[in-house]
Formats: sequence, C-alpha cells, structure tokens
Amino acid sequence: MANNQKNLSSLPMMAMEEVPTPNENAKEIIGLVKENGRVTGYQLSDGRVLGKDEGVQLAKDGGIQGVGVAVRNGNEYLKSLPDGNDENNLSNLPSVSPRN
Repeated sequence: MANNQKNLSSLPMMAMEEVPTPNENAKEIIGLVKENGRVTGYQLSDGRVLGKDEGVQLAKDGGIQGVGVAVRNGNEYLKSLPDGNDENNLSNLPSVSPRN
C-alpha cells in the first residue's frame, strides 16, 4: 500500500457507516460543543459552530475533512478517521461554547 493511502481495512474504519470524500475547501473540526459530557456540535476551522446533525450533513457533503460518519443506537455522529496521530482525534479536541 502506498504511504499516502490510509489503511481502510483497520478496525476503526469498520465502525464507519460512510466515509465521505472531502472537497478542496473542506474544513477541519477544531473543537467540540458538549452538554452534560455529550457532543452536541462541532467548531470548524473557519470559526463556525454547527449542531451535531448539521456537522454530519456537512461532512456527508464533503465539507469536513478527516472524519467519517458512524451510527450508534440509530443516531449518526462524526468519528475521526484513523491516521496514526491521536492528537487530532475528536475525543482529544477542546470543548467550546455553543453558539449563541
């Protein structure tokens, strides 16, 4: 496998329902909005704060890079794509304030 290809056969990838292809203007998630310890939204590298459902749809549309869509208990959510770097995993990102 080429060095620039991610190992899509890894176990974390098997948990993904969908792995969208990001477009050239795709943003990164830089923070998580949490309420009572649960992720309810995402802050993007352009400063926007989106609700969880908006983030999932934007990722599906190619607007967010480095994430896939997973499903738990019938609810879709974003999950970091494995890249060998734990520092950029969503679970390691800072919490941010929800939009006003």
